[in-house]
Amino acid sequence: MTFGLVWPALLGLLLAGYFGLAGFDYGVQMLTPCLGRDDRERRALLNAFGPFFLGNEVWLVAAAGVLFGAFPFLEGRLLSGMYFPFAAILAGIVVGNAAVQLRSRHRGASARRLWDGLIFLGGLVPAVGWGLVTGRLLAGVPLDARNVFSIGPADLLHPFVLLCGATTTAVFLAHGAAFLAWRTGGEPGARAARAGCRALLVAAVAAAAVLVTGFLSSARHALVNPWSALATGAALVVVLLTGAALLRAGRTGRAFAATSCAAALPVVALGAGLHPFALVTSGTPGAGLRLAEAMAEAGTLRILTVFAAVMVPLMVLSQVWNWWMFRDRAGRTRTYL
Repeated sequence: MTFGLVWPALLGLLLAGYFGLAGFDYGVQMLTPCLGRDDRERRALLNAFGPFFLGNEVWLVAAAGVLFGAFPFLEGRLLSGMYFPFAAILAGIVVGNAAVQLRSRHRGASARRLWDGLIFLGGLVPAVGWGLVTGRLLAGVPLDARNVFSIGPADLLHPFVLLCGATTTAVFLAHGAAFLAWRTGGEPGARAARAGCRALLVAAVAAAAVLVTGFLSSARHALVNPWSALATGAALVVVLLTGAALLRAGRTGRAFAATSCAAALPVVALGAGLHPFALVTSGTPGAGLRLAEAMAEAGTLRILTVFAAVMVPLMVLSQVWNWWMFRDRAGRTRTYL
């Protein structure tokens, strides 16, 4: 078994699953205060994703476990070097989850407005944060001789990185809108479809701007495989435009499938652009921390492989079962939030 292929592929699969599933959670959270005209509609929109939103983040937990176990020489450098964006993302997730669950416990209008604001931030912060992290990794990080780095606010204000943050935000927003258009009916579902079309067009323009900016700026020199990253970015633009066409045609289920692919494609672009490196330096093209250097020793990976062979299929099956159990549209199942 080639651990050098299996474990990076598994990490990428888990991260892509997380982006594809939790991405619509963040989109719904950003859209709920805007699309819901009153308290009843907002509760209906939240209940559309209520059975899924905590389970979707299991993919992030699993990806973190793979990072800690199989890539110990990457985990420490990555989490310490990007401490601020990762801390902000986790804070946004925690605040958003708490606000979603606590909103209906308060009957006062002012209290619910506060929770609605926190729900919006709980979706916005991770959506922007993951885009900034992806963009910074694609553009390279300031590695020293020991492959250690630390980024500050200025490193996140690079035009390419900011555009990546805007792109993931628009993609997740469109993903959440497609989910609501598919899972809800009536006027809220129609409003979600219209919002999704607009968000998909904005996301397509932002993704195209990322491609242009990436190849005109210093970000291009950090990429090991720039043409692979370009092909993935072009595929993202095509998928986004396809999703907009499907939403306009009323094919909400297929539109949601398209936005799911779009939400996962940034992970594919990251892997395609950096392979065989885990981190690349922004200072010297073609240099950085290789995946082989970041992985645990073979004996540890053998033990982890047995564990992953059992746990990953169980996780996937539990997700499939959950979606099957709550396959009906919102309003036909019990209210949770």
